[in-house]
Amino acid sequence: MSGAEGDPRTRLKDRLTDGLYGLGWGAVKKLPEPAARALFRTLADQVWKRRGKSVLRLESNLARVVPDASPARLAALSKAGMRSYMRYWMESFRLPTWSPERIRAGIDVADVHRLTEGLEAGRGVILALPHLGNWDLAGAWVTTDLKVPFTTVAERLKPESLYDRFVAYREGLGMEVLPHTGGSAFGTLARRLRDGGLVCLVADRDLSASGVEVQFFGDTARMPAGPALLAQQTGALLLPVTLRYDATPVMKARIHPAVEVPESGTRTEKTSVMTQALADAFATGIAEHPEDWHMLQRLWLADLEPRGEQS
Repeated sequence: MSGAEGDPRTRLKDRLTDGLYGLGWGAVKKLPEPAARALFRTLADQVWKRRGKSVLRLESNLARVVPDASPARLAALSKAGMRSYMRYWMESFRLPTWSPERIRAGIDVADVHRLTEGLEAGRGVILALPHLGNWDLAGAWVTTDLKVPFTTVAERLKPESLYDRFVAYREGLGMEVLPHTGGSAFGTLARRLRDGGLVCLVADRDLSASGVEVQFFGDTARMPAGPALLAQQTGALLLPVTLRYDATPVMKARIHPAVEVPESGTRTEKTSVMTQALADAFATGIAEHPEDWHMLQRLWLADLEPRGEQS
């Protein structure tokens, strides 16, 4: 055990964090939906008013997405962004109790034929998403409406008990969840794809030192190489997906045209081209609805600390 993990203050913080999430999954799902929506909207506004680190980081990220926005416009966007982020949590806490009919009614998917035709062809499909809207709801829709199981990867959170909660939650929605660390995830994903299966990956922020540099809203960011490498290695279809909210309870989703493997170039060159294509598709959805991009961490290389920040 490291010194930080052995610190009583760290252990207390971990217990409190795990307890709060447990309370969310235990209590919020019992509230009437209008009451839950009102509660989380109020929480979002209170967090926004405190102007803490996460809100300031969100606002800084949004300033890159909307570079000509005035300070007042940025403040309005970050406020809407926190409301969107809290809507994600409110829905996620309640998802385990939603009926199949409620899940189907909770999302409207455009161009779904790109996914279904790929699966019917038996070549395997990779869905790559940014942190837009509610990706857990999108996953629940896939397993509920399409009745297609899929495999995904989750960041190993601290404390470990919190990570276990997230894994249990997502497995309860019909997902196979692999840990991001440990080295075996890529091989398992490749096997699922070669068997004609579906893999879903949140892919707008690199969690390792091996990411691919892309141009993203006018500056350099790093995104994971995994989706492009899996498509090259297995022949699977690589489909970008973007999500958004509006004033209704129904989330909107769009499945973009497939990112093709270039006919020439080295594996590194092909990976770079394909990851840039993913970044461009993500940017399209984010630019249209920036308030629904839940990026509360540093992303662009110019914003990272010298040794790199993965918080």
